[in-house]
Amino acid sequence: MRRKVIIDQDTLGPAGTNLQAIALLLNAPDVEVLAITVPTGDHWRDQQVRHALRLLEIVGRTAIPVAAGAEMPLAATPATVAAWEAVHGKLIYNGAWDLARPGRWADPREVRDLPEGNPLTRPVDEAAPDLIARLARAHPGEISLWCAAPFTNIALALAREPRLPELIREVHFMGGSFAPTTAAREFVQNPRREFNLRFDPEAARAVLRTPWRKLVCAPIDISQNVHATADLFARIARAGTPLAEYLDRFGRRDRPMWDEVAAATWIDPTLVTRTERHHLDVETTPNAAWGETVSQPEGSLGASGTAAEVQLTLDVPRFRDLFVALCSRP
Repeated sequence: MRRKVIIDQDTLGPAGTNLQAIALLLNAPDVEVLAITVPTGDHWRDQQVRHALRLLEIVGRTAIPVAAGAEMPLAATPATVAAWEAVHGKLIYNGAWDLARPGRWADPREVRDLPEGNPLTRPVDEAAPDLIARLARAHPGEISLWCAAPFTNIALALAREPRLPELIREVHFMGGSFAPTTAAREFVQNPRREFNLRFDPEAARAVLRTPWRKLVCAPIDISQNVHATADLFARIARAGTPLAEYLDRFGRRDRPMWDEVAAATWIDPTLVTRTERHHLDVETTPNAAWGETVSQPEGSLGASGTAAEVQLTLDVPRFRDLFVALCSRP
């Protein structure tokens, strides 16, 4: 049987870590992508939905539904984050709210032309949390949630369907940070604060404290030093497919492959060479530690939720070969 998956991703594009990860999941031969659900995260939701739709058009997979999810986190707003920054210092990366960055804008409903071409298709009318809950009820015990965005959509789906933890086969997510070996300013400043969990810490707390059947975490630690290179895209370009041409034009060189690693380790868990098991949480108090990844070893007194399998090291050559092979498929 093909493995059923719902992709929850803040699909910033074109290409880049978000959409390149989706390309891996779309092209994995034993994977059936049931839907792509999109919240606000790296950019506003509505603009990101358009990037997802356009990717599906490019690869000829427009039958896969794309559902718009949460426009805003459960509690945090640009104003509350700005107030926190006034006390504790400017965050290095602020996603959709970092309005001073080129290409960002203040109106969440505004959309602009896409460099890769505007989509002709539209998202489904069903809201992402409702779609997640409905599909989980239709395929009990069969669906994996693969998540590489803030957890807002998943937290809202939990509120709509309290049985979701028993209906979902597993949750595999890119997010969190422990002690990454990196000179990147974002993590030198605070090695435990990672964007996907920090952008909506209340949603992350709700999801991480839920008793899932299985929970897998692909944190910054496993992927921060795995960079996309010109050689990878040159190898893919030889395939001459629409996806290969798209990646050759828009693929981000010399950038960490955060989401691609998380996708690849769900597709082939044997790529992971070291794991640890921890109960995970996120600091939601708006103090200096706000948004930090909190962890306790499995079996710790008072720990809640499912102990996550935390992926820490990777067989990088095999990962690169898998990335090229899947992105080169017809």
